[in-house]
Amino acid sequence: MKSFFLLLIATFVTVSSFAQKAGKAPAAGVVVATTYTCPMHPDVVSDKPGKCPKCNMDLTASPKEKMKAEVTQTYTCPVHKSVVSDHAGVCPKCKTQLVVDRKGSKQLTKTYTCSMHPNVASAKPGKCPVCGMALQEAKANGRNN
Repeated sequence: MKSFFLLLIATFVTVSSFAQKAGKAPAAGVVVATTYTCPMHPDVVSDKPGKCPKCNMDLTASPKEKMKAEVTQTYTCPVHKSVVSDHAGVCPKCKTQLVVDRKGSKQLTKTYTCSMHPNVASAKPGKCPVCGMALQEAKANGRNN
């Protein structure tokens, strides 16, 4: 009977340790990096858009990145467009709530900011939580109207 309980405990410990490793979620604040390649020279890879050093063509998102973008939902900072994450959270630069990035959408997501507190941003109109002023629609370049 004693050996049965020891065997049962050993089995429980083994199963629980594997379950903890398999169920780990990605760490908060992970930034998703996009790779760009040249259509003519797939060996040219960059982490930002630009020109191919061999033929001067524009670098485009790699086919793998395009496929990944179609099936995953990404979140961006309304203030810092370079901050991209694969899950909801806050921007590590300004602590603004990340909003869903609507890939492929012709209509841009509106962002509302406070003229007194530019780090306060929202996807909906409302009042600034710091000073109570009405949030204004931000222009495409990040400045308020």
